[in-house]
Amino acid sequence: MHQLLKNDLANFNHLLEKTKESSKQYLDSIEQRPPATGYLKKENPGIPLPGIGAEKTLELFLKRYGDAMPASNGPRFWGLVTGGTTPAAVIGDWLTSIYDLNLSHAANSVAPDIEMEALNMLGELFGLPASFSGTFVSGATMSNFSALAIAREWIGQQSGKSVAQEGLQAIPPVKVLSCEAHSSSFKAMAMLGLGRNSLKVIARLPENREAMNVVELRKALETLNGEPCIVIANAGTVNTVDFDDVQAIAALKSEFNFWLHVDAAFGGFAACSPKFKHLLNGIEHADSITIDAHKWLNVPYDSAMVFTRHRDLQISVFQNSAAYLGPISEPVDFIHLTPENSRRLRALPAWFSLMAYGKEGYQDIVERNCETAKLLGDRIEASKEFRLLAPVRMNVVCFTLSGEVTAEKVKTFLADLRDDGRVFMTPTTYLGTPGIRAAFSNWRTQEIDVEIAWQAMLDCVKK
Repeated sequence: MHQLLKNDLANFNHLLEKTKESSKQYLDSIEQRPPATGYLKKENPGIPLPGIGAEKTLELFLKRYGDAMPASNGPRFWGLVTGGTTPAAVIGDWLTSIYDLNLSHAANSVAPDIEMEALNMLGELFGLPASFSGTFVSGATMSNFSALAIAREWIGQQSGKSVAQEGLQAIPPVKVLSCEAHSSSFKAMAMLGLGRNSLKVIARLPENREAMNVVELRKALETLNGEPCIVIANAGTVNTVDFDDVQAIAALKSEFNFWLHVDAAFGGFAACSPKFKHLLNGIEHADSITIDAHKWLNVPYDSAMVFTRHRDLQISVFQNSAAYLGPISEPVDFIHLTPENSRRLRALPAWFSLMAYGKEGYQDIVERNCETAKLLGDRIEASKEFRLLAPVRMNVVCFTLSGEVTAEKVKTFLADLRDDGRVFMTPTTYLGTPGIRAAFSNWRTQEIDVEIAWQAMLDCVKK
């Protein structure tokens, strides 16, 4: 064994203590660190020939990067839709690295039980019936990819074909219908060979809505004359957290032949709150569902789930047949259920966090985030410096600057706000107007954070 490896093995406990100490220093300063920073390119030092050992490498990292690491997992990172990491999830993620299990096979450890237990708890949290089975994937993009891949196989099945076996040439071009499909769905369609242009945009409801007009969806389905298609419904749009009427869309399945995929990446957590769970009415009729874990579940990147009522088709798409793997049997190896052959035990942080905080803990996170979002919305509505672009429905505030607004003005304001270091938000465009999004999904965020952010906003808008 190389001497440096031998030394680090002998001093592993000391190295873990040093890592814990540096982690504590970061966490103790998370309230004071900027949520985001501008990019600064560093000169690449190259790989050392002899190596310097783990302890000196930790010291070098802290010197080069430690003080510059932002608090994107802190209470005032309001860009994109980004959660943090609960204390219990940190424990689970640390142990995930310690165990370093390749969770591809069900027969070689107890780890598959952990994933199945976590998925069962998540199914209960979201109120899904037992007909759904779930699998962890790396994020909402891969969840949408997996769901649409299964949907593509279902399309082929309608004419007695298997796209997984015969390829896309076995079926006519696939039609996809949606109103405000997330960009990751377009990316998934590109990767699956469906093509971004295969999506037909259904008109939205009037009066400042991002939700699908179900009457227009019916008309689009009628024009297909029974041809099978895929409908992507939104349970929480990224700009305004608007929800499609999943109940009404699902009711159309009795008349038309389509696969219903519900993108509930973060909106699925509406199920945690009695105030919002009605927004998900009808989701039990979906064929597949995307839900992200590193958003409102507040576990580390990268983690999401795909749920489906069609595990047989899921296996048809993702099975990895090889002599050394043996036949497919129950419990089905995860290698046959996701795009990945090798996968880490990303269910463990979720298992820890769900067990530690339960339904009531997640109800608190969801409702507190929505309350703080409304508080910011109220401030904006009463101000002269900003104006709302849409109602604050749940945890995202979509707004813009007052007066004549341009994308350049928004960009300058957001850069100043980022560099100020108190809060971070991201740009958007809503109904043709350059805007700003503040997305609340971190378990740490409280009312005081809105006060801090609001003062920063006022300071920066006056520059």
